[in-house]
Amino acid sequence: MSKTVTDIQAYVDDEKRKELVRKVREKIDALGIEHIYFQFISVTGRVMGKAAPTPHWEALANKGVQLWYGAVADVCVDRRGEYIGYSANAAELVALPDPETFCQLPWNKKVARVFCTLFRNREEAEAPGAYLTSDCRGNLRRIHEQFKKDHGGLHLRIGCEPEMMWLKRGPDGKFAGGTTRPFAYHIDQFEQLSPVIMRVNEYARAMGLDMIQSDHEDAPGQLELNITFDDTLRNADRLITYRQICAQVAREFNLIATFMSKPFMGVSANGCHHNVSLWTGGQDEVNRLRYTDELPGMDEVFSYRRGGQNEFLRPTNEWMPAQVGLHCIGGMMQHLNALTAIGASTVNSYRRLSDLGFWAPVYADWGFQNRTVGVRVSAPGRVEYRAVDSMVNPYLMSAALLKAFSDGLTNKIDPGQPEQRNIYEAMEAGKQVRRLPSHLAAALDALEADPVIGSALPGDMLKVFMHYKRDEWDRFIATVTEWDFDRYLESIP
Repeated sequence: MSKTVTDIQAYVDDEKRKELVRKVREKIDALGIEHIYFQFISVTGRVMGKAAPTPHWEALANKGVQLWYGAVADVCVDRRGEYIGYSANAAELVALPDPETFCQLPWNKKVARVFCTLFRNREEAEAPGAYLTSDCRGNLRRIHEQFKKDHGGLHLRIGCEPEMMWLKRGPDGKFAGGTTRPFAYHIDQFEQLSPVIMRVNEYARAMGLDMIQSDHEDAPGQLELNITFDDTLRNADRLITYRQICAQVAREFNLIATFMSKPFMGVSANGCHHNVSLWTGGQDEVNRLRYTDELPGMDEVFSYRRGGQNEFLRPTNEWMPAQVGLHCIGGMMQHLNALTAIGASTVNSYRRLSDLGFWAPVYADWGFQNRTVGVRVSAPGRVEYRAVDSMVNPYLMSAALLKAFSDGLTNKIDPGQPEQRNIYEAMEAGKQVRRLPSHLAAALDALEADPVIGSALPGDMLKVFMHYKRDEWDRFIATVTEWDFDRYLESIP
């Protein structure tokens, strides 16, 4: 009887990957790399992993690095003192590097990073060496591949609009105000942050991020620096890389780089609109980003998907999406409440959805160029999902959108007519519109009740996510805040 080949063994034995491992060694030697960060992404989008000296590259490329399973949940306990996701005596996962993601760190050129795929331990009693289902990045890759098979080769491309704020750090290391004033599109405010922006762009280019445009938004120190859209997995990797770059630049300038959704009431929040479209065909092309000599990373890091057919776009280039796009919008509308738990994943996210007057996407409707609804056709052939903020885990978000699209395509869900009026005016005129969940607990309830979006978090992933987020809500409810003092301290009932 032949022995069953495990997922981890098939991954290690892949001939294409073996060649990439060899090419990474060439990069290591050419660039003078001495250490590598073997990194993966936790349930919250945090970068986790280990570092190792480069003489061990080949051995670790095949053996992997090991960390306790609870690393996928940020290695933390809930308010009752129980470890989130996994018990203290759980096994150690195996993180095997994806060599195509190898890239030098531009601020420390002796160090490189590589993203990893996670597996169950080889010695586990149950499913040894299988893919770890709480690996959000690995799940996205597998869900996207299945989507392509189920829908005739359609693949997802995404472009994100990550807003974030640069804040002053006081002598005590804590927040000490914004670096600029809240003037949207104001070049003078943009210029005040020019040294920071230039440094971010320098590092971004060195790590394969094609930065296309940027502006100052209407909150203190708020910038939106946009990256060229691409295949969904590479886009997620680049958003994670962008956050790492901002954290490094903040250290260099003694600032705070915050992706918190709503640091300030009365001004705009840090959204992260996802502009999505489904394509057939096209090919990957290396964008050298002005490099003429040795690229500081593997070709894949600098590659973008070009060409092909945008299946959301009608041949007439009109705003109304093609049938594929309409069915996908129908899937989004059907599952918006559950999607909100992924896109607005923190307690603070709902400050953004409650501060009305700042185009908060709080209503389950869609339209053309309509910024008052949750889903907007932002250009012919492109749909913008708006109820997502900059604290998002992009791998979970992309997987959830794929599941919504798949449901819409399979069941030919009709999204209804687009709403062209300001949604508040439409409601005053008598239109009945469903509101999105108003707090995290309600969004989590919607996710638990939606098996379609729940399937974007397969196996242990949903359990880990719900444990972490239910605990976050419980901690919030159990906390006395400044608001409590202001409202009740001297109140005589």
